[in-house]
Amino acid sequence: MRGIISPKLVPLLEQANIAIAAAKATRQGFSAELVRQGLDNLSALIGSGPDIAIVKDDYLATSSHNIPVRIYNPAPNEVLPVLLHFHGGGHMCGSIDLYDPISRKLALATQAIVICVDYRLAPEYPYPAGVDDCQQVLEHYQSLLKNMKYSDELYIAGDSAGGAICTSLVMNNLANEETNDSVKIDKQILIYPSVDYTMVSASIDENGQGFLLEKDKILWYFQQYFQVISSDQDEVTQAKIVKASPLLGKFSSNMPTTLVITAGCDPLRDEGVAYAKSLEEVGVIVEHHSFDGMTHAYMLLDELVSDECQQTYQFIDQFVKAGSNEQ
Repeated sequence: MRGIISPKLVPLLEQANIAIAAAKATRQGFSAELVRQGLDNLSALIGSGPDIAIVKDDYLATSSHNIPVRIYNPAPNEVLPVLLHFHGGGHMCGSIDLYDPISRKLALATQAIVICVDYRLAPEYPYPAGVDDCQQVLEHYQSLLKNMKYSDELYIAGDSAGGAICTSLVMNNLANEETNDSVKIDKQILIYPSVDYTMVSASIDENGQGFLLEKDKILWYFQQYFQVISSDQDEVTQAKIVKASPLLGKFSSNMPTTLVITAGCDPLRDEGVAYAKSLEEVGVIVEHHSFDGMTHAYMLLDELVSDECQQTYQFIDQFVKAGSNEQ
C-alpha cells in the first residue's frame, strides 16, 4: 500500500521531485560525489544537537587502518551503559559530523555513552569493509572508554544502512556463538532499517518514486556496495547479496530485545516490518512503531518534522528504560 505523505513534507518533496526529474531529463547519472553532497545538504534541516558534558574524537587502531569514532558522555560521574551508533547513508554517504546532532540526542535519550563510528564507505571500500569496521568496534569498544565509568550493558543503534549494520552484527553474533566469540548485545534500536538487499518487498515499488529515496537510487547504492557491474547478477553475486541480507539470515531467541521504527512512505518499510515479525516468531521481545506520514530519513529532517523526531526519541527513551527495568 502506497504511503500518504504528511503535509509537513510536501514542499520539500515537490522541490526534490523537480530536481530528480530535471536530472533524469539531462541523463545525469549518479555519482558518489553527488549523492554524498545531496545527503550533506540535509544538514541544514537536522537542527542543532544538545550540549553533552564530554564529546571526544578518537579512533580504534587496527592492524591495517584506524577507525575514527566520536564519543559522547552525558554524565561522566555516573556509571552508564554504552550505545554504539552506526549512521545511515546507503553504505556510501554519511559521517559522524553529519550525524552529530542525532548522536547527541541519542546520548540524552538513552542516558548512555554513545560511540558513533565513521566506518569505511563504498565504492572506495565495498562490502564487507564497513561491516568489518563496525565489528571491530563492537569487539573492542571498551578500549575507547579509558577513564570513563561504564556498565556492561550494551546497545546498538542505526538508521537505514546503519540498521543494516546493526542487524549484520547481530547475525555475526549468532555465527560466533559456536566459538564463544560473540559479544553480548542487550538491545538494538533500528530506525527504518535496510535489512534485505534483494529489493523484493512490495513497498520498494509502492513507495519507490516521489518519496525522496527512489528505487533506482537504492539499486545503484547496492551495486556500488557489492561491486555489481550491471543489473544482471551472476549466481555468485546473488548468493552474496542473499547471505548479506539480515532478513534472510538465521533468527534465534538469543537475539537482542529490539525496537523497530518504520516510516509509511519509505521504500524500505515492509522489510523493517518483516524483520520485527521474524524476531517475534522466534520469541525475541520486539517493539514496533510506524510513522505513517513520514519518508525514509525523516530523522534528518528535524526542522520540518520536529514532533515526529521528538516522539521517536521518546520511544527510544521508553524502550531503553523498560529493558533496563526488566534486567
